[in-house]
Amino acid sequence: MIARRGLLQATAALPALPAAVRAADGVALPPLPLSDKRLANGLRVVGLPMPGAGTVAVQVWYRVGGKDDPPGRSGFAHLFEHLMFKRTARLPDEAFDRLTEDVGGSNNAFTAADVTVYTNDVPANHLERLLWAEAERMQNLRVDAGNFASERDVVKEELRERVEADPYGRLFEALPGLAYQRHPYRRPVIGRIEDLDAATLADVQRFHATFYRPDNAVLIVAGGFDPADLDRLVDRHFSTLTAPKTPIPRVTVTEPRRTEGRRVNLRAPIVPLPAVALLWQGPRAGAADAPALQVASALLSQGDSARLAETLVFRDQLAQSAGFWADLNADAGMLAAYAVAAGGRTPDAVEKALHAELKRLATQPIGGAELDKVRTQLLTAVVAGRQSPAGVADAAGWAIVNHGDPREAEAEVARLQAVTAADVQRVMRRHVLERPVVAVHYSAATAKKAAR
Repeated sequence: MIARRGLLQATAALPALPAAVRAADGVALPPLPLSDKRLANGLRVVGLPMPGAGTVAVQVWYRVGGKDDPPGRSGFAHLFEHLMFKRTARLPDEAFDRLTEDVGGSNNAFTAADVTVYTNDVPANHLERLLWAEAERMQNLRVDAGNFASERDVVKEELRERVEADPYGRLFEALPGLAYQRHPYRRPVIGRIEDLDAATLADVQRFHATFYRPDNAVLIVAGGFDPADLDRLVDRHFSTLTAPKTPIPRVTVTEPRRTEGRRVNLRAPIVPLPAVALLWQGPRAGAADAPALQVASALLSQGDSARLAETLVFRDQLAQSAGFWADLNADAGMLAAYAVAAGGRTPDAVEKALHAELKRLATQPIGGAELDKVRTQLLTAVVAGRQSPAGVADAAGWAIVNHGDPREAEAEVARLQAVTAADVQRVMRRHVLERPVVAVHYSAATAKKAAR
């Protein structure tokens, strides 16, 4: 899910497959016609030509996300995502809308735990002007008091809408802080009101100077372009940018192994029905177990026929909704199961049912038809993604974030196809049954507590 100048909280989808290949026959992807180089100023440039495409995707992936927010300043990366659409030395506010939407294209951005990404999709003949514009805002953004104040208010309103106004927003926003013990992944990417209020213009300007630089960015271009032309245009517009001599700070925290479980009771206003969440430590996104955990997540919660919905929602009518996801980031991961109780059902009963379904997946046979259906669903989703320049660029970008190499896009597809029922059960035992759990019960606060 990518929202306009918004927040991305989900892990990346696996890269897509050619639609002409039937999943039942196995997939052998031809290598992407990919170029990968670095300029003298440190900018990494990845080109993915797609002959015959009439459009191009121009993306800039900055290696700065929620985990890089300064202490006491959660939401800084997200705030700066908004600021990047303001004026530069040569562009007025919101100029990217004019450069993309006015020619039938689009632009967007998202902030994740590890990266902030700016995306543009335009007719291929507009490639150069988008490259010029991205270079312009990389080097010449104007961060002033007026822009800072207006965009901070926008982010605060987004937080109120997504977290505070949603009856279960506070629950899902709290989960990383309960799952992680030390890693800054525990901080909310969208930010906290008090941290945003405490931010100063000097803080934001310092953040910009620290992270928004060519040696901390990857430029990805996919679609209808000539590789020689791309090299020429990139050299023209990006090679003159300078990288500061100061080092880029990196998060070096290693998340410790959780040794014991815990139980947490959370209360919030306007919670119509109680909910339960169960949290475990997960591996990083590039770990060998990641594809099997993705298949396990799909078996449990992808669609109305998935196991949690089929059992908890439809058969036993214990829950209104239920799900499981593997939120795997570059450094570490979190596994989460949740259910919103049905009317008259207790959190204890819902928690017991969640544990039972997870144990069933880990210990009882998985039917071949069920596994094939889920793998086909995943592969179909990936196929749809690889049909556009934007999808190809996304796949390369996440492969760089999670593996350091855009060519890992094809390797991920092979790993997904190789997942067996035994693999699913092994990772569920290893990361769920054999690990301590954080059990969260979420319910309505009393009127007195809610008013605080």
